[in-house]
Amino acid sequence: MAQSTNRLSRSLGLWAIVGLGLGYMTPTVIFDTFGIVSDETGGVVPTAYVLALVAMMFTAISYGRMTRIFPSAGSAYTYTSETMSPNLGFLIGWSSLLDYLLLPLVNALIIRSYMNAFFPDVPEWLWVVVYVFGITTMCLLSMTNTSRVNGLLVVFEVVLIVVFLFLAGRALTSGGGNGTLFSTDPFWHEGVHLGLVITGATIVCFSFIGFDAITMYTEEAKSPNTVPKAIVLALVIGGSIFFVAAWFTQSLFPTMSGFSEDALQNSALPEIAFKVGGDLFKILLTSAAFAATVASSLASHASVSRLLFVMGRNGKGPLSRQFAFIHPTWRTPAKSVVFVGAVSLLAIPFNLDFIAAMINFGALVAFTFVNLTVVVYFAYRKRLVSSMGQVFTNIVLPMLGVAATVVLWVNLSPDSLHYGLVWFGIGFATLLVITRFLRRPLTITMDEEEIAEVRGEVEALED
Repeated sequence: MAQSTNRLSRSLGLWAIVGLGLGYMTPTVIFDTFGIVSDETGGVVPTAYVLALVAMMFTAISYGRMTRIFPSAGSAYTYTSETMSPNLGFLIGWSSLLDYLLLPLVNALIIRSYMNAFFPDVPEWLWVVVYVFGITTMCLLSMTNTSRVNGLLVVFEVVLIVVFLFLAGRALTSGGGNGTLFSTDPFWHEGVHLGLVITGATIVCFSFIGFDAITMYTEEAKSPNTVPKAIVLALVIGGSIFFVAAWFTQSLFPTMSGFSEDALQNSALPEIAFKVGGDLFKILLTSAAFAATVASSLASHASVSRLLFVMGRNGKGPLSRQFAFIHPTWRTPAKSVVFVGAVSLLAIPFNLDFIAAMINFGALVAFTFVNLTVVVYFAYRKRLVSSMGQVFTNIVLPMLGVAATVVLWVNLSPDSLHYGLVWFGIGFATLLVITRFLRRPLTITMDEEEIAEVRGEVEALED
């Protein structure tokens, strides 16, 4: 079937896309990382989340603006290719693949550890195979059903977070922790300084990774104009959940005294749940964390398969055609979905520490270049710098996004930087091969009529 007549199914509404973004972000992660962040910040976890949210908001605005101009599932890959260079766009897309491909694998590793804890006599590889098969099948058959299951799982984990807030509030009013909901100590207190908060913000910033993946569903949104709204909504809703949950938790546990060393170095969720609601609530909140991992698997698996699809659609040769294949019945990028599932099976031999060291590099590359594409497209190409408002919108805001990302670059782990640069080098070598040492240009394929229509509406507003 010709690729030009075979498109992804436009079946996702605004809240379905927001749910996929929230599923990717995993709201329960606030409890997993609470011990680590509280220790790093000196007991002001909510402040770290506020700072991280502000930093991410600049980049979210840039994503929203560029997806209006280029309503394609390729995200940073497409924006960079169209505004700067297809060759550079390929490298940005390749860099992003490192994170996006590994996140479904990370979720499979987490599920493997959960199931092994409950059923130690069952071979670990079996859990990985069963889990990856289930997630791959769901993403393969229908994007609509995938979003529905994801939505149910997100609702379940949010309900459990609300139950936690109720239990924590009751404990506070009974004299626990700070003894009140209205203390300012969780936000700032003596001994805290900005350096500590920035350190904490660099940790929790990566809790927000997922809002950017929403752009991967642009070609499956019922209307491309819903995607920019979904980006901001997912970021604001996710950030609000993080902040409120962090505020209650920090109020109830001003310090981490009484917690085990494991809670300070790994996940504090089980101990927080037990201290707030006993064994029953510990089981329920752990179940919510399990559901959050499944939701994240669905969202991350679906999004990276869309990136592979777009890169394959723009490539040349038999391999590219395989990734660009859309199943005629299911209307999903079937071979890309299966490939992501195959990569996720690497959860059998690898461990979480090794894979965790390899992520975040690609996300920071994407964040940096999405902000830069706003400057290039609006300020340089369209010359929309004739007023202070345009200068602020088209230069200052995106450059603030770049600055916020630079802070994260500075605090990136050496292992993540090392593996990221190795991956980037492999991508550059691949680019040289497919372009015959840059002599054969790459091309970008999108729905030009739809892009022209959307772009015209946006430029009319900009002018």
